[in-house]
Amino acid sequence: MVAAVRVHKPGGPEVMKYEDVEVGAPGEGQIKVRVHACGLNYIDTYLRSGLYPPSSLPFVLGNEGAGEIIAVGPGVKDLKVGDRVAWVAPGSYAAERLLPADRAIKLPDKITYEQAAGMMLKGMTVQYLLRRTYKVQKGDNVLIHAAAGGIGLIACQWANHLGANVIGTVGSKQKAELAKAHGCHHVILYGEEDFVARVKEITKGALCPVVYDGVGKATFPGSLDCLRPLGLFVSFGNASGPIEAFNLGILSQKGSLYVTRPTLVTYTAKREDLLATANDLFSVVTSGAVKIPINQKYALKDAAKAHQDLESRRTTGSSILIP
Repeated sequence: MVAAVRVHKPGGPEVMKYEDVEVGAPGEGQIKVRVHACGLNYIDTYLRSGLYPPSSLPFVLGNEGAGEIIAVGPGVKDLKVGDRVAWVAPGSYAAERLLPADRAIKLPDKITYEQAAGMMLKGMTVQYLLRRTYKVQKGDNVLIHAAAGGIGLIACQWANHLGANVIGTVGSKQKAELAKAHGCHHVILYGEEDFVARVKEITKGALCPVVYDGVGKATFPGSLDCLRPLGLFVSFGNASGPIEAFNLGILSQKGSLYVTRPTLVTYTAKREDLLATANDLFSVVTSGAVKIPINQKYALKDAAKAHQDLESRRTTGSSILIP
């Protein structure tokens, strides 16, 4: 039996139970991993609350982690006991877990377990957002909401590295300083300023070819007003609540805009895409172009406190849980 955090019914952080679970031997195509660290992500709160219905109950929370292989199942050829690996896959809030081998990614020596746990989901999300959903080019005006969050700090650095003019929104002066320190050229305090007016001012009316919005309800439809004609609104999260159905005619009125709701699952469904995405992330991190700020660490047994802090916006950068 090993420790894990499970949800038996949807609800607030109080429904998370720290308890012992049985982890058997790996089956065909599986590996067994001793988890050294697991990441905290907003999607974990969506699954816990029932906003994203789970496939079954109870279930082990968590979608991101890193650890050491302690057993290998039949049919696994390119991984062995002792390999250091990371993953994005459900069931990570645990001291040990089973994992499909085709979802495991070998870690470079320069990447620590804690770094990996704080960056695999967030960093690979940034990779597909900036390199595939919209391919950021040098000189682009790019608006990133929640610029001091886990995805935001990585996205600001990476977009800066690509030569973009990075504009970010944040909720406090402390977060503004953090975003600036991580490559954001222009920081907007959305609680004190009209972010649409500021974007127009910063870009001298040119607006942005792309807006990356993980906030959702609170920043829509203002995000559309920050886009130039034929611009792309990328809605990849809903920290403030989901965007309700809207009239598609708005897109034509505001300049024949495009809207997409991408997911990491789709962008990394193929093994080759998963590895290419991860390797691009490893490259920018090991080169020093992008740093992974682990600003909060919690014991696994304190996962409920971690969720409370995340949902009340008391966290910045990446947060990890240590079994």
